[in-house]
Amino acid sequence: MKGVTKDGIAYTKDFDAKFLSAQRDALLAQKKMLLGQADWLEAEAHHLIEEQEMGDVQFDDEGGEGDAMVIERERDLALSAQARQEIEDIDAALARLTAGTYGYSVESARPIPRERLEAIPWATVLVEEKAGGIGRR
Repeated sequence: MKGVTKDGIAYTKDFDAKFLSAQRDALLAQKKMLLGQADWLEAEAHHLIEEQEMGDVQFDDEGGEGDAMVIERERDLALSAQARQEIEDIDAALARLTAGTYGYSVESARPIPRERLEAIPWATVLVEEKAGGIGRR
């Protein structure tokens, strides 16, 4: 670690305070967008459940409307869960900013290229390390 900004961001020889501050802003903006998306999707899923319970939809062999509603509700809930997982990844990245470990691979401790961090601010590994592990960021 090289130093800490007034905002509590720990900067290093590889990642200066200006870059890290911009990354924090990007992480916070993404988190805000994802929270809104997750909340909207959950509200939509609950609305579909309420419609189903009120009997607005016919559940007969002809309509198939009930099945479509179940699929839509499940999709909304899955997308909301995905957004919530990404929010957890962002929170972990924000914690790494204050710990002085942001931008370094959690596997090898090597610096992650800035281009990768700009594209995926919550990235935790190098591209070549990600290739080996399915589902890792």
